[in-house]
Amino acid sequence: MILERINVFIWGLCILKRICQQCHAEMVNDCAVTVQGGMYGIKISRKGNGLFNKASAIPKAAVCPNCGGVAFYIDEYKQFKK
Repeated sequence: MILERINVFIWGLCILKRICQQCHAEMVNDCAVTVQGGMYGIKISRKGNGLFNKASAIPKAAVCPNCGGVAFYIDEYKQFKK
């Protein structure tokens, strides 16, 4: 996924704009990921070495309004660095 960084300093935030790999249109962010037929979703996790050293995050999806392409991402990616 190609990410373009847009420096927007409203409320001190930097917004990432996701671009579709197939058609290069701007994607719609913050879509929920759920499992059909269940009241639960998907969780991404990594085991750590210590008791409190594991990482987990709930994935989100970005959808391309032009071609229908879907990309998964997590907002809390920094906790997955070793």
